[in-house]
Amino acid sequence: MRRMSTTAPIAEKREHVHNDHGIARPDSYHWLKDRTDPATIAYLEAENAYTVASMDGLQSLRKSLYDEMLGRIIEDDTSAPYPYGGYWYYTRTVAGKAYTIYCRKQGSLDAEEEVILDVNVLGEGQKYISLSGMAVSPDHRYLAWLQDDDGAERFRLRVRDLQTGETLEHEVHPCKWGITFAADSRTIFYTRADHAQRPHQVWRHDIFTSADEDVMVYHDPDERFFVSPWMTRDHRYVVVQSGSKVTTEICVLPAATPTAELVTVWPRQQGVEASFSHGNGTFYFRTNKDAVNFKLLSRPADQPDAPMSEVVAHDPESLLRSIDVFARHVVLSRYQGGLPQLTIMRLADGACHDISFPDPTYELSGGRNPTFDTDTFRFGYSSLAQPDATFAYGMESRERDLVKEREVGGDFDKSRYTVDRTWATAPDGEKVPISVIRRADLTASGDNPTYLIGYGSYGYSYPAYFASSRLALVDRGVIVAIAHIRGGSEMGRQWYMDGKGFNKLNTFNDFIASAEHLVAEGWTTPERLAVQGGSAGGLLMGAVANMRPDLFHAIVAQVPFVDAVNTMMDDTLPLTVTEYEEWGNPNERPVFDFMLTYSPYDNVEAKDYPAFFVTGGLNDPRVGYWEPAKWVAKLRDTRTNDVPLYMRMFMGAGHGGQSGRYGRLEDLSWVFSFVIDQLGADTEPTL
Repeated sequence: MRRMSTTAPIAEKREHVHNDHGIARPDSYHWLKDRTDPATIAYLEAENAYTVASMDGLQSLRKSLYDEMLGRIIEDDTSAPYPYGGYWYYTRTVAGKAYTIYCRKQGSLDAEEEVILDVNVLGEGQKYISLSGMAVSPDHRYLAWLQDDDGAERFRLRVRDLQTGETLEHEVHPCKWGITFAADSRTIFYTRADHAQRPHQVWRHDIFTSADEDVMVYHDPDERFFVSPWMTRDHRYVVVQSGSKVTTEICVLPAATPTAELVTVWPRQQGVEASFSHGNGTFYFRTNKDAVNFKLLSRPADQPDAPMSEVVAHDPESLLRSIDVFARHVVLSRYQGGLPQLTIMRLADGACHDISFPDPTYELSGGRNPTFDTDTFRFGYSSLAQPDATFAYGMESRERDLVKEREVGGDFDKSRYTVDRTWATAPDGEKVPISVIRRADLTASGDNPTYLIGYGSYGYSYPAYFASSRLALVDRGVIVAIAHIRGGSEMGRQWYMDGKGFNKLNTFNDFIASAEHLVAEGWTTPERLAVQGGSAGGLLMGAVANMRPDLFHAIVAQVPFVDAVNTMMDDTLPLTVTEYEEWGNPNERPVFDFMLTYSPYDNVEAKDYPAFFVTGGLNDPRVGYWEPAKWVAKLRDTRTNDVPLYMRMFMGAGHGGQSGRYGRLEDLSWVFSFVIDQLGADTEPTL
């Protein structure tokens, strides 16, 4: 055990009792929820100082990791350009600059470059900046974006005249996610948030007038629902969608008439979800109505009372996760057998064909496809060992042209790595897929250092994508694995349903089974196994730490949702009410009793725990900073062993940690140095 170089901070214990459903639950660290208390900030700063001092001996390793990860990034790089409205749009990065530069060229890739937004200039003098919801007007003269200056996700809506280069004087603040232009290129639809930071209203803004003159066009008072606006690919309709975790309402108005009234085209029905597209006078609805894995319906846009036609039938073996409608084709994105798939359907006759992919486990992304009248579909492909590649696929010709493969710096050679997919068996017999990348020379020797990643919530399928940063671990002999556990959607919609609400224990059991499988197959041992999860994946980390602390040597929990019961009983917090349909409402006694069985903070016990590296963000609107802070304080006070327990709290950032690519690499260098040190992995690459 490493001797600490400083004394661990001890959070003051203050008497506080939660009285819930007649159950008294002492909470000695409830006071950390008050960020206005000077003692709270002092404690967080003391934790940061302790982490820095305790990990001082890893400075050289952190620098090596940072330099190595940076060396794999081509700092002067350009994204794959995509055509849109007579322009080619792309992004650039420049060595020494942390943020993206947005560019375009008119008519030809040989034309003169026009920088439409340089985030490095935009963020000069700021410690943090993040953009969301960038939109180009249909006439390509104006650029709108949402700007977050502190990680709290309260955005400023800003607009630039690309002809003059001037940013317009009229800003809207605060806004929430989601903006779109109307067809007139001067009207923008955006969202505003309620007291719990829920986007609950859609407003109409004229970019040449003050926000005081903006008009609210939609309001959803139901606290479970988030609203968002967008425009269809063919620029015919502005769409306003309001959705809870399990229910959707969809309204539209003609994009050419932005002052028109919204018309409901998909009324809400509890438990029925839908997404919307339009093409050639036809409305398309992807829905789970009487179809757990979703199906595709359509009706004429001008016949609201016409019966729906079934375009794609429900498939119990294949999850229809999204669609892209073009002038002559529909692209169906699916999950089948735990892997993403793409199917091209010709609208003229319904003929379909699939696109094949070579790796045993991989990830697909939709690419940039803003043009409606095209027979070319762009998509991204990568695997754990295959760098991101953008392809232009001929939907009629079936020819696949490589547009760009991301270059990896250093001595990268993908033949040095082996990518596998293996299957664990959960306690109830379900087979759980695991994606694995390892050095090709490694064998099942029984004691390889291993890093197992998991999430398992919200139906999010954890992608088996390429990340050059992970090679810093793999090159040091660390096996990196992703457990595709229930709560995600890799194995279909039921895979998600079986990992939420009263089925949540399946998520934790699947992850434990995945870890046990890697041990049983001879790849590693508990003494050489580290695990990682963030946000809801941090809940996973806290739960499995309580359930099987003997199975893991070290745990990385990033912005972890660990104070689950207390958070979900506080309906003033962001996300709480809308997430009742994910976790359940603990204000109802049966839900309370069940959540209390796994809530990580509530189940910390006097026993030996693994080593921990925990992060949080003081401005985090999704997982309050106090959740990791309280959890770490309680672990220090309760556990019976003295292994590393570090917390790194970002005092000027939110859910995603530091902004900018260099900040993200620095964050990773702390995590990876902790993992390498705890697992006794090689401190230098051995490839």
